[in-house]
Amino acid sequence: MSWMTDLGPMRDVVISSRVRLARNIKGYPFPVIMDRETAREAMEKVHGGIVSGNSSLSKDLKFMPMYELDDLERNILVERHLVSPDLIQRADYTGILIDDREEICIMLNEEDHIRLQCILPGNQVAKAWDTIDKVDDVVEENVEYSYHESLGYITSCPTNVGTGMRASVMMHLPALVYGGHINGILQTISKIGLTARGLYGEGSEALGNIFQVSNQVTLGPSEEEIVDNLEIVIKQIADKEKLTRKAIYEANKIELEDNVYRSLGVLKYARRLTAKEFMALLSQVRLGVSMGIIEDITLTDIDKLMVAGQSANLKSYAKQHDKSEEDLDIIRAEIVDHLI
Repeated sequence: MSWMTDLGPMRDVVISSRVRLARNIKGYPFPVIMDRETAREAMEKVHGGIVSGNSSLSKDLKFMPMYELDDLERNILVERHLVSPDLIQRADYTGILIDDREEICIMLNEEDHIRLQCILPGNQVAKAWDTIDKVDDVVEENVEYSYHESLGYITSCPTNVGTGMRASVMMHLPALVYGGHINGILQTISKIGLTARGLYGEGSEALGNIFQVSNQVTLGPSEEEIVDNLEIVIKQIADKEKLTRKAIYEANKIELEDNVYRSLGVLKYARRLTAKEFMALLSQVRLGVSMGIIEDITLTDIDKLMVAGQSANLKSYAKQHDKSEEDLDIIRAEIVDHLI
């Protein structure tokens, strides 16, 4: 999975970039009110159109109906940021098309009939948009979208009408949190059409000082304007984070190094770790790696561990689906030794 394993621009602050497009099939009711038969028909229409299409997508994308996966396999997809929690809750008539590198994922019958997504490592919003725009063109050759001349793409939720685009980056901002600057930044970006959410999007907590910054406005500005605006703001936030890291290090070098090494020590030698504690410690270690305090661990090591330490991945590692939270805390501590 490239966003975890590959390096990308500004990877010390920007973990990944994602662009998602919401589309609906003309003549079909929205997924939330479709019966199972109609929903599966819509899903097959998209799948069939891509498979029968004369493009590389027909060979590159694997079709995975959610009803063919068990609960654990579905939740692993959520933890890897490939699908939304909403998609797996309606497993009877949802599915995905996904490539081998897990950069392109097309969700079927989530909130909208089609949600096309590209996720890349580091700060690559423009490249993610260029990639998914080409995928969108291929799908539209075979599926007629619901589109209005004035409003643009028609979506289930009015907040997505227009371009149907959500461009976002996952950012690690420990210094801004520690320095007390994060709330001011979040308030500022909300005034220019952006928002920040937690690790798993809307309604989730910013565990491990990780925030997803994305556009709020989809109607009015073009896709290119949305991308440009986000990239400008992301660079400003990243620069502020780096300057704050430097200032903290210069003012409290021993304290910062002590926090980093203590966090690494607890991660490596603890016998149990709750999810919240794990993410907090991992944040400190990631900061230490980014600043060169820790030299024998890489950022990709940390980001792989971040996903491996989530509940569904731990159950898969243990090969037991019915582990309690207490059991998972023990397994989470064990798995650190295997990855760093």
